[in-house]
Amino acid sequence: MTTELMIVSGTLLDDDAELTLAELCRALHVNVETITALIDEGIVDAVRRESTTWRFAATSVRRARIAVQIQRDLGVNWAGAALVLDMLDELQYLRAQVGRLQEQ
Repeated sequence: MTTELMIVSGTLLDDDAELTLAELCRALHVNVETITALIDEGIVDAVRRESTTWRFAATSVRRARIAVQIQRDLGVNWAGAALVLDMLDELQYLRAQVGRLQEQ
């Protein structure tokens, strides 16, 4: 019997951290065109600090990662992935509302 060892490494980011375009591409294992599509569909927001440098909030990584996974796994286009993300956000909000109401 053989045992496989998988090593996982990563960097924890606080909510105030920002990533460059290259860092976001590396984090998601995608190219610049994919990030551009995510921006065009409103899935992530780019913050331009300088005319040639885009920066992204660390909180964008999670949303972008989910969108990329939806697109890869389900084969939907970016608009479809954006719609799924919006519905997931709404579901999370509604569950929190229900939780608050149940506490009362």
